[in-house]
Amino acid sequence: MRRGQLADLFAGAGVKRLAAVDANPEKSNQHEVNTTKKMRDEFLGEVHQEKIDTVYIWLGEDQDAFTVEGVATHYDARLKIPERSEWRLYYPTNPVTEVMRGGDTLFLARERNGRLYFIVTPRGSTGEQQLFWLFGVRPQDDGEFVSRELSDKGPELDFAARFILDEIGIEYEDPNTDTLDTIVERFGTSYPRTVDLADIARLTLPEVRAEDDPDAALMAWIDHETALFYRLENRIIAARLEKGFVGEDGPDVEGFLSFSLSVHQRRRSRMGSSLEHHLDAVFRACRVAYVHGAKTENNHKPDFLFPSAEAYRLAPADGDPRLTMLGAKSSCKDRWRQVLAEAEKIPQKHLLTLQPGISENQTRQMQASNLQLVVPTSVQHSYTPHQQSWLWSLDAFITEVRNRQERFG
Repeated sequence: MRRGQLADLFAGAGVKRLAAVDANPEKSNQHEVNTTKKMRDEFLGEVHQEKIDTVYIWLGEDQDAFTVEGVATHYDARLKIPERSEWRLYYPTNPVTEVMRGGDTLFLARERNGRLYFIVTPRGSTGEQQLFWLFGVRPQDDGEFVSRELSDKGPELDFAARFILDEIGIEYEDPNTDTLDTIVERFGTSYPRTVDLADIARLTLPEVRAEDDPDAALMAWIDHETALFYRLENRIIAARLEKGFVGEDGPDVEGFLSFSLSVHQRRRSRMGSSLEHHLDAVFRACRVAYVHGAKTENNHKPDFLFPSAEAYRLAPADGDPRLTMLGAKSSCKDRWRQVLAEAEKIPQKHLLTLQPGISENQTRQMQASNLQLVVPTSVQHSYTPHQQSWLWSLDAFITEVRNRQERFG
């Protein structure tokens, strides 16, 4: 199935390290950055005083992210001196530009429809690493933009790419909507239970076998279910919007806000639950002994405990090397630390995540905390080569669990 390409969305992208004069109001009143000839040729163009619809995004670590819509103006500061033209992008003061500082990383990416994305993220952050990988550009030390034109010769938008696009608020419609509609139409305009949608996603991919390739199976199921969910969600939202939000006293603002909030909350909670359901199916197919959601000390409930709650209960206080635990978080953020307290008898924790491109700073902290990160193989390419040498695949994790369980006899 074709998933589309980044070039279907964006014409080009550029990146630079912000200098103090680019970002700090106390250092400069310019509120602008210089653009390069290469950027103008590739995706910005040379229309003097062009006002461009712009999405300003701040991508901080953890939950610190927000978006502001506005405009930016691209102009030639030396229009009357053609041989010395100097093009600049002027940005107005807004919540994003107020928090950015010298040393932060600025990405400019222009959509095919002309809209510009002005994305700022701290140096060394997960957001920075993800966007380096997504757009395929990295800044140099000279302070100028490094850019590239996006072509249709690039790879398809895989799960990792679409995960990052979702983080910056860009939804990409699956090209296979006709096929998806035949599956989700059975639900009408109602959401099924997450476990039921997960089951249907697996049943409609009968050729996928977790016992052959656990990593590929997990991602195929997650990918397929996500596409099904968004297609069903579009049908449900469209039906609700057709009814409108008008009450006896006029526009039902509270009703609209409540509906919008429920959409966002369902999106956030669904992926984590789906991941656990599909991991259940992987472990069953691979015939490893486990328990899902068993209680340990202080009412903690690790997502998966191997081989059983009884084996954990009988283990001495200082642990048993044959025991294993696995947390499952579709997106880590800073929540990976929650896993550290979930099974005191197991010193080394394992955590599976679908999040691409976690920063090296975060993975160093995980290693220092005796936490081993497990990442499906198709997502690992969004990490640096140094990180990839440390990451475990799901298949490697299952092999280790089997080896430990064999020692139980």
